[in-house]
Amino acid sequence: QIGLGHIMRDLVLAGQFRDDEILFACRDLEGHIMDKIPYPVIILSSMDIEEIIKIVKQERIDMLVIDHYGIRYEDEKRIKEATGVKIFVLDDTYERHYCDVLLNHNISADAHRYHDKVSKGCEVRCGSDYTLLRDEFYQAKKSKTIFVAMGGTDHSNLNIKILKVLKKFPSIKVHLITTSSNGNLKALKKYSKNRKWIKLHIDSNKIAKLMKKSDFAIVTPSVTVNEAHFMKLPFIAIKTADNQEDIYRYLLKNQYKTMERFDKKVLKDEIAQLLYISDVTLVDFTDLSLEEKKMVLAWRNDKRVRRWMFDKKEIALSVHLAYIESLKNKRDKRYFLVKRSGEAIGVVDFVDITKKRATFGIYAKPGLRGVGDILMMSIIKYAFTILKIKTLISEVLKENSVAIELYRRHGFKIVSEKEHIMKMELKHENR
Repeated sequence: QIGLGHIMRDLVLAGQFRDDEILFACRDLEGHIMDKIPYPVIILSSMDIEEIIKIVKQERIDMLVIDHYGIRYEDEKRIKEATGVKIFVLDDTYERHYCDVLLNHNISADAHRYHDKVSKGCEVRCGSDYTLLRDEFYQAKKSKTIFVAMGGTDHSNLNIKILKVLKKFPSIKVHLITTSSNGNLKALKKYSKNRKWIKLHIDSNKIAKLMKKSDFAIVTPSVTVNEAHFMKLPFIAIKTADNQEDIYRYLLKNQYKTMERFDKKVLKDEIAQLLYISDVTLVDFTDLSLEEKKMVLAWRNDKRVRRWMFDKKEIALSVHLAYIESLKNKRDKRYFLVKRSGEAIGVVDFVDITKKRATFGIYAKPGLRGVGDILMMSIIKYAFTILKIKTLISEVLKENSVAIELYRRHGFKIVSEKEHIMKMELKHENR
């Protein structure tokens, strides 16, 4: 009768268990939205806890998620004692619960208020780190708008080359400014036709408004740079003509982002810096505080991370600390905690490091979404600019489709497959 928002948040939660079989159990009440649930739905005939116990046993349920104000501590205890099932409870009102995991995903959630309301072994997840949001919000937050103006005629024919670099970056929009005098306009229109992320502006008189809505610009060191500078719009200036030499030299001297000529690899690195890693730092494991070392161990042992590891066993704290200590004497291994604007977001590592190649590992802070591209850009930058290797390697479980898609998006190619492992590579010249 109420709680349609609860169904919607449960669908988001279910989406985090991509490789598991999901069942929903609902009452057939007037106004229900069961037709919007893309999973099998069991119709509950009543609110009798014995019916839930029966379903848990019949369906051999591994984890029961309860999102219902009417199911209380006593009911949860009864279910647990009758079935032994893992119980995951969503709570908004600081009630007492008999569960293994408690989630209060509201930004105001306070874990301390559950101190005497759950058992000692219960995992309490509270606050904005665990907020259940639909993918559209992650995409909208990551989305960046780029202003591109290579001159009215684009005499160097760079627009399409720049767009081909930009298409490697997810969640972007491009305002491309040109004129009807552009000799390459026909090809530009054809390239942009079915790409919704590109908006062509021909003979536009709204340049200031477009700059204001953009996050950064790719321009020539000409009049447009003066406009971008006035609008305080970060930019990359690519020299395309001799008469731009004076402004180019000024920008170079004053440490603005400039390119003497178009180079797709350099441009890609500069865009990555602006989009993803300008405020990212890598902290060596050997420099972490004890609390940070314990934190990354908790991440590594979290089921959501462990499931994608080759070694799925939990690691003891003593083993973890000893391994970090051993890294001080190893040149072929490097582990880093990745921070963005001071916030810890994930872990990356490099093993089997030689002068030519290295194999990397990656995982985000459990429950934190939308940081995969940031971590990958950090890996790629470190591998090719600090380690100066020629080939970056990943060995990934075949069923880890999310990771494989992330690597593909950043230029990795599948080079071999055996049993349940896929090997992917990114060469320096293809980055």
